Amino acid sequence: MTDDNVPVENVGESAPVANQSEAASAAVAARGRNSRRTLQGVVESAKMRKSIRVSVTREFKHPKYEKRVRRKNSYVAHDEKEEAKVGDVVEIMETRKLSKTKNWRLVKILKRAE
Repeated sequence: MTDDNVPVENVGESAPVANQSEAASAAVAARGRNSRRTLQGVVESAKMRKSIRVSVTREFKHPKYEKRVRRKNSYVAHDEKEEAKVGDVVEIMETRKLSKTKNWRLVKILKRAE
């Protein structure tokens, strides 16, 4: 009891969640929509409708030989407005599966091709 004679229960606890889908959406809301993995790369192809192929190069030290090694991966990303062109440096973000090969989306164009 407090000084006002009002009972205080479950201090610091949230209200119970009715089902799993509400719990999942609450977890996503707490984590934030844009806390997903992001990559930067160069657009290789923009020939598909509302899709682009982005080449991401990473560099690391070889564990045994200690030489700098470059590896390149390509990702298909969703470009809703079809604004990215070949040669643009872009940022892509991981998202839900949009097609068989597409589970990334274009966030922004960092540098336009000349």
